Amino acid sequence: MVSQQIVNKSTRLGYQQIMFNFIRNNILFMKKLLLLGLVLALFSCQEEPKIDYAIVSGQIENPTDKTVSLFQGREKITEMTLDQDGKFSDTLKIENGYYNLDHGREMASLYLEQGDNIIVTLDTKEFDETISFSGIGSENNTYLSKKVLFDENSNFDFEKVYAMNEMEFMATMEEVKSSKLELLKSVENVGETFRTNELKNINYEYLVNLQNYQPAHRYYTKNSEFKPSEEFLKRLEDIDYTNESDYNNSQYYQRLVQSHYSEKIRNTDNPADIFKMINAEAFPKLKQDLADMLNFQISPNNEHNEDYYNGLMALSSDEKYKENLTIKYNKMKKLVKGKPSPQFTDYENHKGGTTSLEDLKGKYVYVDVWATWCGPCISEIPSLKQVEKDFHGKNIAFVSTSIDRAKDHNTWVEMVKNKQLGGTQLMADNAWQSKFVQDYAIEGIPRFILIDPDGNIVSADAPRPSDPRLVEMFKELKL
Repeated sequence: MVSQQIVNKSTRLGYQQIMFNFIRNNILFMKKLLLLGLVLALFSCQEEPKIDYAIVSGQIENPTDKTVSLFQGREKITEMTLDQDGKFSDTLKIENGYYNLDHGREMASLYLEQGDNIIVTLDTKEFDETISFSGIGSENNTYLSKKVLFDENSNFDFEKVYAMNEMEFMATMEEVKSSKLELLKSVENVGETFRTNELKNINYEYLVNLQNYQPAHRYYTKNSEFKPSEEFLKRLEDIDYTNESDYNNSQYYQRLVQSHYSEKIRNTDNPADIFKMINAEAFPKLKQDLADMLNFQISPNNEHNEDYYNGLMALSSDEKYKENLTIKYNKMKKLVKGKPSPQFTDYENHKGGTTSLEDLKGKYVYVDVWATWCGPCISEIPSLKQVEKDFHGKNIAFVSTSIDRAKDHNTWVEMVKNKQLGGTQLMADNAWQSKFVQDYAIEGIPRFILIDPDGNIVSADAPRPSDPRLVEMFKELKL
């Protein structure tokens, strides 16, 4: 017979064992829960991968080049090679903003955001009319393509509009602005950031037109004294020219800002002070853009070349730009009135043989640097013919020097013949790279040069034949 004491002891031991097992199992369960929680916490704390790229692909019918390039401003982001079917594709690490898609001589505006997957199709035979977009982000770009067609179909006659009186001009500008706002409103599903940017773009375009009104009206109406009313000018008073974000996102704001500062420099007798002010308040991209734009102001007839040179050197952080600017500036110092002219030697003469500048010594020489593909050059031909006629028999030689490439030699020969060009018709020996062209720092044509009978420079950037100042200059020289 088992004693009650033994039974009681056994019962207590069994109960203790049960409790021990229960507590141990609970501890193990809690440990598992804790471990699971730590694992979940570890995964939940990991940052999701950031999408900082966009995919651009598409297909071009009737391609005119082997590649498609994407630019942001002047910076080439990528160059995509077309396959045999005209297809292209690239994955691009980008910042949100506006880009240009270039193919051959055509260009389309793009707006890209991180995560976009844009598919572009077009036919180069009708580039703007056929371009279409699909995929993520396509709605924004569909609007941009519609805006291009809107501008093309508006038949905006710049000469007619800018020649209008102030009231008519303002009414026209308000109408254009309202039409573009309606176009933006009509396109569904554009992104909110994009819509905000486009609203700013429309307003900045409106302000650019207002900013251009005074100089353009003076030009088209031949009224150099014209000035808009104070009420008109007040619309331009409160523009903030220091908004770096808008500068990066709006080409029209860029124009506003660049024109604002370049006008300040142009309209002062002390450019050095304005350059100092710009250098103090402008952001880096604006400084370099202004440097690139104002580089062309360093010219033979600019009496402030030294101030421009020092100011542009201070604005730019591009060492290659500075190197080229210094070369150009040093050339300009040699192109002032009275300095010996750079020479050309043995240029092909359309009438046969060759001609050198030295052959013309003893006469004034009026040199027209041109090319058969240059529209503004060709538009000067009638005026040049008239000036040649008016000064026929005087002590002056009229020389037209083509900088066409060698492959266009026959085009030059035929144009001289067909347009019955007078004077001495020459072809430079190495197009833009001809030493005469380089020594005169010619970066754009037409360019006109006047040299005296001793071979010295009268003007390294003389008035065009269509400019009345040319005849005045000839008369002052008693030609």
